[in-house]
Amino acid sequence: MTKLHFRPYISNQTLLFPSRIDEDIAEDDPVRVVNALVDNLDLDKIKALYKEYGRSPYHPQMMLKVIIYAYMNNVYSCRKIEKLLLRDIHYIWLAGYEKPDFITINRFRNRVKHEINQIFTQLVLLLAGKGYVSLDVEYIDGTKIESKANKYTFVWRKSVEKNRDKLLDKIRILLEQIDETIAQDKAAENQSVAFTPAAISDLARELKEALAEQPAARTREEKKARRAREKEIKELEKHGDKLAEYDQHLQTLGDRNSYSKCDPSATFMRMKEDAMNNGQTKPGYNLQIGTENQFITDFSLFPNPTDTLTLIPFLSSFSGRYNRLPGKAVADSGYGSEENYRFMEEHDIECFVKYNWFHKEQKRSFKNNPFLVDNLYYNAKDDYYVCPMGQHMTFVGKTHGRTASGYITESHRYRAARCEGCPLRTGCFKAKGNRSIEVNRRLVEYKRKAREKLISDEGLEHRSKRPIEPEAVFGQMKYNMAYRRFRHFGLDKVTMDFAFFAIAFNIKKMCAKAAKGISKGFYNRKITLKTAFYEVISDQNRIERKINPKWAA
Repeated sequence: MTKLHFRPYISNQTLLFPSRIDEDIAEDDPVRVVNALVDNLDLDKIKALYKEYGRSPYHPQMMLKVIIYAYMNNVYSCRKIEKLLLRDIHYIWLAGYEKPDFITINRFRNRVKHEINQIFTQLVLLLAGKGYVSLDVEYIDGTKIESKANKYTFVWRKSVEKNRDKLLDKIRILLEQIDETIAQDKAAENQSVAFTPAAISDLARELKEALAEQPAARTREEKKARRAREKEIKELEKHGDKLAEYDQHLQTLGDRNSYSKCDPSATFMRMKEDAMNNGQTKPGYNLQIGTENQFITDFSLFPNPTDTLTLIPFLSSFSGRYNRLPGKAVADSGYGSEENYRFMEEHDIECFVKYNWFHKEQKRSFKNNPFLVDNLYYNAKDDYYVCPMGQHMTFVGKTHGRTASGYITESHRYRAARCEGCPLRTGCFKAKGNRSIEVNRRLVEYKRKAREKLISDEGLEHRSKRPIEPEAVFGQMKYNMAYRRFRHFGLDKVTMDFAFFAIAFNIKKMCAKAAKGISKGFYNRKITLKTAFYEVISDQNRIERKINPKWAA
């Protein structure tokens, strides 16, 4: 029988001179990019979170590398990261054979929940210096991300206010039963009394003290009356506690209409991912991002489900991050409002933001409809509109409105003199009386300027790019990287989690673009990922001083 020969196999073999683990990692592997990039970041603010005494903690550079690389590979669970630190050579090499457990990893993320934003800003500045982004144009859009909270832990404003009013009525009736004098002083039928939990508590204490000073009951009727009074006082205390609960709900709600008991920062919104297709609301956040060249340049989370009120605070967050506003803003019609247009005009931001009916205005049916307010003839000199029948619609007054953010709008009202018997009435309007219209002059002017921008050659270019900028990022985020739901409670922790994701997303995108040699900063020349990255790292200090002087300090 022929003797078989195999290579020696000893599972527990000890090497006298162990080989380096990074020999099995490719030279252009993204893990090397993460390692070199984090080594060159300014981590002074993170290091300041640690104390000089006590047990030596894991190095923050190592923790950052491991977490960022995990997020780049769609791993967001601390327990999974802990396992990978024992199995995957990429994680083992990044960690330098350190083995932090899942609790340590989670504590580190929570420790740097405020400082991680500064790390994200440093990375974007580096990308700007090498031509990946310019920070001059912002493609803005939003999406709703579901919270970790249970979808049945809702608190609705209307329900709280309704039950609170009912409770106040119960308190008034109870006080009338307790004492006629109290009823006259605190619960008059024709007067609205604003009871507070503290006032109810003080009143219950006073009634207890008054009841204790009374002589002991002897007869059966006296004992029965005393028990009834004690029962009423307990019920009053119970009502006071419930009133305090309702007041706490209203305080947590603030300007919102709902929130989740598990995650008070989350608001109930309608999500696109509706498995039951019944329009059920779920607790979540409105994520707003600004992108350029499909890199995330800024992000922010808001509790309101609509996008209109998020534009100004979002642009303000960009200013706080980079010490300046973007030169151009591109967004869809959800952001087109008088308040937003005025803010961008006052801050010299070139506006490429659509408004409602922008696309309908381009259609022939809209332009040929003589009954629409936008198509009525306006005489600016004598301040009147002319209806399709030739009748003058004269100015009758002004109306003012207030947005949810407190912005005051002003509209001019015009009314026709006589519409009775008009042959065009059925096509003109359906209300009774004479036709009235309201025109917001300032908004009309803003729309005219926005329309000119949007239909220009530059506007057409930005409009064609907008769907493939933030929309593409959302698609990659939700479907390629499986980031569809937050895994933390609270706005600060949710923001921290997305900051880690944004850093990982940008590094992953940079690796992909550098590998193809399509960065503007490299003049479209063919390069390797390794060469491209080390060019980025070598110029980092010069980049930070040029783009944002505050980082040089």
